[in-house]
Amino acid sequence: MSFPPGIRRRFVVSFPLLLLVTLSFAVVATADGASQDEGPELPACNNPFKLVKVKIWVDGVEGEDLSGITASFGASLPEEANKSSKLPAVFSNPLNGCSNSSSKLTGSVALSIRGDCDFVTKAKVAQSGGASALLVINDNEELYKMVCSENDTSLNISIPVVMIPKSAGDAINKSMEEKHVEFLLYAPTRPIVDFSVIFLWAMAVGTIVTASLWQEFGTSENSDERYNELSKESPNAGTGDDDDKEILDISVKGAVVFVITASTFLVLLYFFMSAWFVWLLIVLFCIGGVQGMHTCIMTPIVRKCRNCPQKTLNLPLFGEVSIVSFVVALCCLIFAVVWAVNRRESYSWVGQDILGICLMITVLQLARLPNIKVATVLLCCAFVYDIFWVFLSPLIFHQSVMIVVARGDNSGGESIPMLLRVPRAFDPWGGYDMIGFGDILFPGLLVAFAFRYDKACKKHLANGYFLWLIIGYGFGLLFTYLGLYLMNGQGQPALLYLVPCTLGVTVILGLVRGELKELWNYSPESSSATTNLTGEA
Repeated sequence: MSFPPGIRRRFVVSFPLLLLVTLSFAVVATADGASQDEGPELPACNNPFKLVKVKIWVDGVEGEDLSGITASFGASLPEEANKSSKLPAVFSNPLNGCSNSSSKLTGSVALSIRGDCDFVTKAKVAQSGGASALLVINDNEELYKMVCSENDTSLNISIPVVMIPKSAGDAINKSMEEKHVEFLLYAPTRPIVDFSVIFLWAMAVGTIVTASLWQEFGTSENSDERYNELSKESPNAGTGDDDDKEILDISVKGAVVFVITASTFLVLLYFFMSAWFVWLLIVLFCIGGVQGMHTCIMTPIVRKCRNCPQKTLNLPLFGEVSIVSFVVALCCLIFAVVWAVNRRESYSWVGQDILGICLMITVLQLARLPNIKVATVLLCCAFVYDIFWVFLSPLIFHQSVMIVVARGDNSGGESIPMLLRVPRAFDPWGGYDMIGFGDILFPGLLVAFAFRYDKACKKHLANGYFLWLIIGYGFGLLFTYLGLYLMNGQGQPALLYLVPCTLGVTVILGLVRGELKELWNYSPESSSATTNLTGEA
């Protein structure tokens, strides 16, 4: 990575940066709600489904809490841990829990595996054996909502019935080998809105606003002149020629190819997700993050301090680099390495968000939509892409490809870094609220175009497009989180809400103002040499 001694909105079109843009589209965030299959609810069993915390002790030593979900029948669990009791854990024998157990279940939490009979039968057998609760171990990682069968018109199940995922059952089975295991079950209430959602909303909107205004306030003519004076390696450096600035203009063909490429990467991640694959993404993320952070720091430095980039040094491979630029690049590299080493710590989200925001600001300077025609093709393809891979892909792959990738299944505990995340501060379940880079970058391209168009046409905020698109994007995010809440945490394709609230607003305003044709065929005059996404100069 070469860092020039000055900055003139000059972005290096590197393979890692472009690949990260593609991957960020392929892993549009879905928050962290797991997909839950749901059977028909009958009047005889209409208990609300609640998430359950399962506290576990192995030989008196408290272990990591497990999660589960209650059935639509059976007794309710207390909302507070101090109102519940510790109970010994016992595996049913037979393990499927479909017939009377030879193991003594009295006063214990009975465990059985899913299958061979319905859930009500398992609950009745456990209750008749004297069990105080029943844990059903699922055969996969989803939390299936347990309901009654059609023949169960009246029930008398007085014990709590909870399902836990397969990984939790495997951990319990391993712990119970010649050890005494105890459980405590309770169902804390989740807040409707957590502070993290508000903070994440502000970060997403703020990133787009900052990126759109960056060229207006982040650079100056003084820095351009200083860059021309110091960039001796280029024969055209002092002339202000177009080669000094590289911008990626997206074409209609490029937009379609981009979405196809994103789908390909998503399928590859789905089939070949592993720890080494995620590590490759982490390395690429760090490279792109360092480049983005360097740009975001150097731009205001060059703007405020005209003489800072004058002192240079020659480095092998990199050539002539200003001392300030080199020091900033070294600090950015150290920051990225520290984050990568501590990425599993509870505080690592801060470093990930800083790197991610800097990366996205840089990308939104590097890539550009020339008009609404290209924006319509790109965002409509993204709209269909997002809906298909979240909601329709289970018809082919038997599970949501987007959710599986975003969740990081089979990644050895690693998580994909191309998203912003904020911990839930007031949620007893913990976890993170997340938004993928794609949910910011692609609407952001349109918002940045609107700002450039307003500036070129000398429009004010009220009669322009930029302000209304920012407002539309903000409301689109609100609708996304509303959909997440109404669908009980099931992952949402955010572009389903964001595209109508941004592209739709642009088209409607253009029609009302009689400017849609101009927006559709707009061709900005630029002194920069642009690089077409399809490789055409």
